[in-house]
Amino acid sequence: MRILLFFYLPISRGDVIHLKIIQIVCTFVHFIQLLSCESRKMANYTEDQMAEFQEAFHLFDNRGDGKIHVSQIGDALRALGQNPTESDVKKYTHQHKPDERVSFEVFLPIYQQISKTRSADTADDFIEGLRHFDKDGNGYISSAELRHLLTTLGEKLTDDEVEQLLQGQEDSQGNVNYEEFVRMVMSG
Repeated sequence: MRILLFFYLPISRGDVIHLKIIQIVCTFVHFIQLLSCESRKMANYTEDQMAEFQEAFHLFDNRGDGKIHVSQIGDALRALGQNPTESDVKKYTHQHKPDERVSFEVFLPIYQQISKTRSADTADDFIEGLRHFDKDGNGYISSAELRHLLTTLGEKLTDDEVEQLLQGQEDSQGNVNYEEFVRMVMSG
């Protein structure tokens, strides 16, 4: 369950833009983290994947009847590495009554749809977020700055994960073409 806290702070328009940039970069970092996990293809799940899905599903089955409460679907999806918004969850569960319990057979197609559409953020959104770190406006950011972003924001990557991602991406001055980097990461 996500808990959102709102604070009133007097902030300028520049601060709001900076916060939006940080949000986009955090989303990008999370997207990279998801890509480094298991394959999430629609069809032909392996037996191990199905066992993992069922195991996560049954963690939320508090009655032992093979069903979970509709309100727990989002939590079960998150336990499987997805990151749906509440709006996403409602989109796929609106036909169920609020007090209804659903079986794994009902849950799995919801998981498939969420995993299929998980990248609502486009490459252009991520590129735009990284563009704000492009001080010269030349399409490059320093690899040191990109390393810092990837290891400190959102779901932090390890140094080894960052090294794998940046392998072959740096130019001779230690800069990374962030558009090519984003497209490489998003292509899997």
